[in-house]
Amino acid sequence: MTTPNASIWRSSAEYEHLDVMTASDLAWEWLRRNDSYDADFEASASGRGDPTALRDHIRQRWGLRFPCRSPDATS
Repeated sequence: MTTPNASIWRSSAEYEHLDVMTASDLAWEWLRRNDSYDADFEASASGRGDPTALRDHIRQRWGLRFPCRSPDATS
């Protein structure tokens, strides 16, 4: 792997926030910019199609998990 040429960066101040990001934060920053992920998200958010199939597709393709709420113990 080659090291990026830092001399062409516009401003290192633009990247200072990366120093305090968790691995999850950093992964999200890159994932949300991925056109394929965006298309999958839009498909799942549209309400069209089988929600279970869409959820399973996203789980397999992107390694994401969607925790469910615990059942309401009072009902």
